[in-house]
Amino acid sequence: MISLGKRALLVFSLPAYKEEIGRWLWCLEDVRRTLLTQLNGISQCMLDTKIDERQTISSLLYHIAFIEADWLYNEVLVTEWDSEIRSLFPLENSSEDGSLTHIKGQSLEEHFYRLNKVREVFLYHFRSMDLTDWRKPRVLEHYDVTPEWVVYHLIEHESHHRGQIFQLLRELRND
Repeated sequence: MISLGKRALLVFSLPAYKEEIGRWLWCLEDVRRTLLTQLNGISQCMLDTKIDERQTISSLLYHIAFIEADWLYNEVLVTEWDSEIRSLFPLENSSEDGSLTHIKGQSLEEHFYRLNKVREVFLYHFRSMDLTDWRKPRVLEHYDVTPEWVVYHLIEHESHHRGQIFQLLRELRND
């Protein structure tokens, strides 16, 4: 019998962050890492194919990046969006009925660039954050929210849509 060894399933802290913050950000990065790995090399057809009434992979990727930027600027920084980041989103995230905007024709490279650029800016703003600011509620009109909760929510959000994307990939690969 050949021993394949065992994996170490551990959470680390991203370097250059306060340890606790870095651990949460490592989790956020881990969700992204598995998403990008599974998407690497998929065709334009797979990105743009709509199955039944579900969203396309392209629409979900656009949405993931949009929501991350939205939470960063509106809830964590409580400021206007940076113009460079805003330019990555020429379309609104959703229509008036709440359904995601249908995204078609954007290459995998364009999606990866948008996801990576938003994440780069997101991580930059957490680099100098201390634990007091991490847990300090931002007092907004409809709710109070901490950066800690925002990161938790974005892990949950991207994990949910990653599952949808992986299901779409399975179905598209079986057709």
